[in-house]
Amino acid sequence: MFARKLSIQRIDTNGVRQACPIGWIDNFAMRNFTNDPAFDDTLPVADGVMEAGARVPLDRLQPAMEDWFRRKGYLKPGERLEVTEMGGEW
Repeated sequence: MFARKLSIQRIDTNGVRQACPIGWIDNFAMRNFTNDPAFDDTLPVADGVMEAGARVPLDRLQPAMEDWFRRKGYLKPGERLEVTEMGGEW
């Protein structure tokens, strides 16, 4: 079990948020396309939810995931990704 739980949301051009499918998150996590060990401590757990270790930098994770999702065609032009730490009870 990792120290943090993260919310991974796709925001469309109208500002509507939707949980990213676990398949998208898993694709990013399994490929480790960045060759950056900072992202090794991630685990997709559900649609829109990823667990992460304490050393995973959110300020780098969000743009890396957004870039990967765009390259895969998951995010359309004008859409964006929001990665936030979930507080409170899991």
